[in-house]
Amino acid sequence: MNFKDLGLIAPILRALDAQGYAEPTPIQAGAIPPALLGRDVLGCAQTGTGKTCAFATPILQRLNADVVVGPRYIRSLILTPTRELALQIQESFEAYGRNLPLRSAVIFGGVGQQPQVDKIKRGLDILVATPGRLLDLQGQGLLDLSRVELFVLDEADRMLDMGFIHDVRRVLKLLPPKKQTLFFSATMPPEVMDLVNGLLHDPARVAVDPVSSPVEVIDQKLCFVDKGNKSKLLSHLIREMRVKNALVFTRTKHGANKVAGDLMKAGISAAAIHGNKSQTARQQALSDFKAGRIQVLVATDIAARGIDIEELSHVFNYNLSEVPETYVHRIGRTGRAGHGGCAVSFCDFAEKEYLRGIEKLIGRKIPVVEEHPWPMEVFEAPRDAKGRAVNADDAEARAAAKERRRARDAAAKAAAEEEQRRGAEPAKSPAAKPQKVQAVPVSAPKGEGGRKRRAPRWQKAEGELSHKLDAVLPERTAGTSEAGYEDFRRPDPLGSDRIMDATARLLSPRSVPAQKGRVQAPQERVGKKHRRKKSSSAQSVSPAPRPREEKASAPAPAPKKRQDHGRGHRGGPAPLPMKSGAVKDSTEQPSLMKPYYIEHD
Repeated sequence: MNFKDLGLIAPILRALDAQGYAEPTPIQAGAIPPALLGRDVLGCAQTGTGKTCAFATPILQRLNADVVVGPRYIRSLILTPTRELALQIQESFEAYGRNLPLRSAVIFGGVGQQPQVDKIKRGLDILVATPGRLLDLQGQGLLDLSRVELFVLDEADRMLDMGFIHDVRRVLKLLPPKKQTLFFSATMPPEVMDLVNGLLHDPARVAVDPVSSPVEVIDQKLCFVDKGNKSKLLSHLIREMRVKNALVFTRTKHGANKVAGDLMKAGISAAAIHGNKSQTARQQALSDFKAGRIQVLVATDIAARGIDIEELSHVFNYNLSEVPETYVHRIGRTGRAGHGGCAVSFCDFAEKEYLRGIEKLIGRKIPVVEEHPWPMEVFEAPRDAKGRAVNADDAEARAAAKERRRARDAAAKAAAEEEQRRGAEPAKSPAAKPQKVQAVPVSAPKGEGGRKRRAPRWQKAEGELSHKLDAVLPERTAGTSEAGYEDFRRPDPLGSDRIMDATARLLSPRSVPAQKGRVQAPQERVGKKHRRKKSSSAQSVSPAPRPREEKASAPAPAPKKRQDHGRGHRGGPAPLPMKSGAVKDSTEQPSLMKPYYIEHD
């Protein structure tokens, strides 16, 4: 059987021939014909069996048959769990549809969304996406999924493992009820079957090579080695076995970084990819590995999910997986499309329990490499201070995370202390002057003709009064400008009677020496008792008699009397001057506090 027998059109056949595809795989032979007829498809097959081609070619052919007049819109959506797999699916659509006038794009998180949004706005026929970024853009109103005709859910079991099943259900609510659905998964747990039953209608079921059976073409080996010697053994085997390219699986992100660093120290080019790496760094590492610029790629299970690397010679399990099915996924990275490959697994004493589960799943014992430079010497599982068995890799990752957290906290604390020290330097300096709250000038509005009006006199007087209050009320300017008014425990000077006291002291009459020919106006106390009396002498002004004129020519009052004026209206009445044409005092200047004082004309 060939691809022409499956009913594919000539442009797609030419593209497949350019990719070197000669005969369809079992999953392709079983899924392509019903998909071309518009039926729903349920495909169950392990990785590396050609699932992408099984759903990409029918989608391209069906969309090409229905020409869209007017602006393009999203007619096909492919949902996948990881960014790397999304990129590979997009590359496959471009390769298979190179001879067709269809447009496709991929969107995923970890990178800026604007380039992806620009592609969507230009119009698309096919969109490949991860759940997070898809829901994010849809929530922003940047894409419309209401006219999707074909929907593909790839790696459904991995969606469940990564916690995306709720996001998948949210995406399904955005799609039209009438559509063709292609559903692919390596395993069919109960949760996935519930999704299948509610999503697919009379699907064509295609099952190829159950996931529990290992790939027969892969040469599997097992090395018993202590945890501390795994890096040495890995470098030794890569050189001895003349490894062309290898994918190394680790349990933790910290372990991936450590293994890649150890290989680089041993002179082997390596790079690590995991969830903490930026999307740009992950794409660059994967691109370098595919191009042969990097010999070894170290990855965690999630980061390596769906990675399709042609002619990958070796897979190393640096740490055995707790889930037996994950072992099959890992070694399935090699032996793609029927090619041979080698999978080498390292096992320390604490991982023997995981080994028993794997061998039970695959139904046979993994051959053990007896002779290597670092045989197992530790036959006891690591334990914590309380005697409980622990996973050494997890404990090491947690310790490294705590150390990084302490380093970040120490750096942040040092930066805060340095910033505080810099902010406190002006206040400690003897030459530094206390900051004052300046009156903010208000720009004068423009009048007719564009000329600026002068600021009113009351604004200038308010600014002068503010400077004077700064001198007698140090609370106004105490502390730095950043912390001055944020400390709510300090008393508010404007909320007490001290402002009256200070203003009265500032506006008290200046002592004017008596001059010849001038008579100083007598002063009258205006206290509470005097305000109650309505005597005629308090309301009229008459020339003073001779004896009082001599009193006016007396020396200015002593400073002690001037201090009495500052007691305020509660400590005692303050004397106020009477207006006259000969003497001009500070009470005649414009002031905001002027309504609180009595004028006598």
